[in-house]
Amino acid sequence: MVEAKTPTYAGGRRVAVIGSGLGGLAAAIRLAAAGFETVVYETRDKPGGRAYVYEDQGFVFDAGPTIVTAPEAFEDLFAAAGRKLADYVELLPVNPFYRLVWDDGDSFDYVGDSSHMIEQIRARNPADVEGYLRFVDYAARVFTKGYTELADVPFLQVRDMVRVAPALIRLRADRSVYDAVARFVKNDHVRQALSFHTLLVGGSPFETSAIYTLIHYLERHGGVFFPRGGTGALVRAMVRLFEELGGQLRLSTPATRIDFLAAGAARRHRVHAGGKAEDFDLVVSNADVHHTYARLYSGLGAAERMRRRLCRADWSMSLFVLYFGTDRPYDIAHHTILFGPRYRGLIEDIFHGSRLPDDFSLYLHCPTVTDPTLAPSGAATFYVLSPVPHLGLARVDWDTMGSDYAERVLTRLERLLPEVRRHVVTKRWITPLDFERTLVAYQGAAFSVAPKLTQSAYFRPHNRDASIPGLYLVGAGTHPGAGMPGVVASAKATCRVIARDVAGLAI
Repeated sequence: MVEAKTPTYAGGRRVAVIGSGLGGLAAAIRLAAAGFETVVYETRDKPGGRAYVYEDQGFVFDAGPTIVTAPEAFEDLFAAAGRKLADYVELLPVNPFYRLVWDDGDSFDYVGDSSHMIEQIRARNPADVEGYLRFVDYAARVFTKGYTELADVPFLQVRDMVRVAPALIRLRADRSVYDAVARFVKNDHVRQALSFHTLLVGGSPFETSAIYTLIHYLERHGGVFFPRGGTGALVRAMVRLFEELGGQLRLSTPATRIDFLAAGAARRHRVHAGGKAEDFDLVVSNADVHHTYARLYSGLGAAERMRRRLCRADWSMSLFVLYFGTDRPYDIAHHTILFGPRYRGLIEDIFHGSRLPDDFSLYLHCPTVTDPTLAPSGAATFYVLSPVPHLGLARVDWDTMGSDYAERVLTRLERLLPEVRRHVVTKRWITPLDFERTLVAYQGAAFSVAPKLTQSAYFRPHNRDASIPGLYLVGAGTHPGAGMPGVVASAKATCRVIARDVAGLAI
């Protein structure tokens, strides 16, 4: 094996995409549409990565992402292949976007309607109305710079960061999301309502850059949606388009090793999967970024250096996710955030504690509110997510305590879903160990590298590896980061780089 010495790339048109998560499928679609012979390797028996689908007794459970914002990102993806998203999947509006419920019984409907938001904020603190309007203006400016202009633009050189630094300084990107929100509003519940979004992309609101306040404007501007048939229907639509373009999806075929071979200007990536080895000109890895370097390219000096760097990084929290179906429906919102008695203290324990907190805050997803077909008639489908420390912080024996934790979560939910335990007819859960074992997520981190300012844009693992020619990254671990819009934008950014590297292509 010969290690590459320069980041230049000689060219080629055969591409292996490792992993069929939303980022991997988005990249595969763009590459296939551009004429690359594209093969996607997937370890599991179904596509989707974290967007896997479980089915049991007529209940359909989306395993992971469920909140579709920025539908234009998917529309742009399908348009790149000459198709219309609406011909493949229907996106249903969700309203309210979220219902926020606090331990003291306070409830807040988080919506896109400005007058309704103002009415609820005025009821808590009239003085916060003016501050909220100023926050919306700030979030709009951050959205323009942080999302519209930069989300799908790769940061490969120091000069790329220098170019945007003045704008980031003016927007005070050095502040945390919570600190930015706190400058505008004073009521504690309103501050939490405007800052919790970072948890949906794996970051602490007290550490994640204020750039992520753009999520508020992103949702307000474009809405929140859910695919008819669940997130799995969106995955199936992407797979259908990819295969129509001539792409190959190989399920139950884990890539176990990739050899980088170089001889003069000729470079190849030999992918070992399913007992076979095939050569490719390019590899786009949608696998966990640490796994990419520590396992797939193990033995390559450049990969080892990157592995050591990633081991020093700060990683997102992990998750305990309980999926359950009930024999009756409940009058609730599609998305509910249940805050515990602590906010800052609990988040500090989740991101920096050495033990599992006794209390928790929860995200409850009930897709049958929007699409009743995801459960048998007269029933309801749920998943509830509890943020927990990753395995590098708190080495919890999840194999032993998973059942007990599930019961504690259901007990907490009974305040919102009366006697829910009596009505549960099926349930299952995943823990940080499942993220580590099944999704090969480093330390069981559910959202890859944490979205801190010092781990964003140029400081995040790059869309193109600087030392291994022909290796590219997509997904939560590269720019711009986690979340559905983030991973789809990462695919566009990565394919832009590939288009430049393979001259004359438009991707």
